[in-house]
Amino acid sequence: MTEREAKEAVRAMGLRLVELGLTAGTWGNASVRFSDAEMAITPSGTDYSTMTADDIVVVDLATGEARGGKPSSEKTLHMEIYRSRAEAKAIVHTHSMSASSVAAARREVPPILDDLAQIVGPTLRVAEYSIPGSKKMARSVLRAMRGRMAALMANHGAVAMGRSADEAILCAQIVEKGCRAFVEAEFLGGAKSIPRFEAAIMHEVYLRKYSRQKKGPSS
Repeated sequence: MTEREAKEAVRAMGLRLVELGLTAGTWGNASVRFSDAEMAITPSGTDYSTMTADDIVVVDLATGEARGGKPSSEKTLHMEIYRSRAEAKAIVHTHSMSASSVAAARREVPPILDDLAQIVGPTLRVAEYSIPGSKKMARSVLRAMRGRMAALMANHGAVAMGRSADEAILCAQIVEKGCRAFVEAEFLGGAKSIPRFEAAIMHEVYLRKYSRQKKGPSS
């Protein structure tokens, strides 16, 4: 993937997040790792509807040095995930309503849906609250994402990764769906969980099956 292709992919991801109602205005962010050394990430404070590929910023994963503009304030979070998770090729940070509600309640979501268990993992954890954009927050999210493809961020939102841009978006969609189902099921007498062992097996099968398809980093 070239730098230009990565920028186009990030712009498309931003528009898709808005279309799906996973974020709005200038909130949230998206990135694509297009080499071992660099990522392309949404700029700070730019509306997705007016964003162009030329607005997308390139960041060195080792130094954090940016070129082409001011990167999202969450660049540290994206950098740390890419550094720690070799399989991650794309990341989205969302502020969707249901995920934000569960994050505000600081409730871990059990594996209540098959697709949640398959794509995200055996549970959807909540990262401890830290100041957005800080290294402490990034470390907290990394802990919550161990063995998972996503995590909630306490009193903030959610983050999801993927082995492609499409998978990262899909993961964010499933996080929102799972959180909404969790909230509504609680009003119906309480969410009932799939057995944790079976949920873990579902996640492993999903990862191995789709790994064999050798998904690339673009949509």
